[in-house]
Amino acid sequence: MTKLLVVFDVDSTLIKDEVIELLADVAGKRAEVAAITDRAMAGELDFAESLIQRVGALAGLPEAVFQQVGKRIQITPGAKELIDAVHNRGGRVGAVSGGFTQVLNPLADILNLDFARANDLEVVDGKLTGRVVGKIVDRTAKREALLEWAQRADFKIEQTVAIGDGANDLEMMDAAALSVAFNAKPIVKEKANLVLESGNLADLIPILGL
Repeated sequence: MTKLLVVFDVDSTLIKDEVIELLADVAGKRAEVAAITDRAMAGELDFAESLIQRVGALAGLPEAVFQQVGKRIQITPGAKELIDAVHNRGGRVGAVSGGFTQVLNPLADILNLDFARANDLEVVDGKLTGRVVGKIVDRTAKREALLEWAQRADFKIEQTVAIGDGANDLEMMDAAALSVAFNAKPIVKEKANLVLESGNLADLIPILGL
């Protein structure tokens, strides 16, 4: 019986969108934010520094923007099928994101995730301040999440799978027994154990023996 802990990156992996770009779209700053995102995911910019820059562009947006953007999110084809297949074999599923809890938490409920972790955008008087509260979920924090969840769910490292697309997923992917580059940037494809470019996460079901 294949019993796995599968940990997903969120933006452009578990979902088709980059949430921060959807938020920036509402603020009229999508192009500016997308350019920074691209450089960060390609490994050209420090992720935490790039996140601070991008979040700053969101200052002043109303809190209702989370619901508005939530409705626009497209879950990646095959995601639900893969998650269900993992659960059917007694496995666990987590998602760790450089994005935001305000968007990930509702998604975690929809997809029946066992674990979820992301950044928390500061909201004061019903508006985004343009700041992140607490520790930023960067590449090291993603790795720590995978290891922590494996320990909590009593899984050996040999039972872990990490799926991601950007440079900030590399430490998490390196820590897992199997790393999957999904529609990924060149730097990630180079280092992953497996490259999947079909755009459908359900294609991993037979590969993972589920």
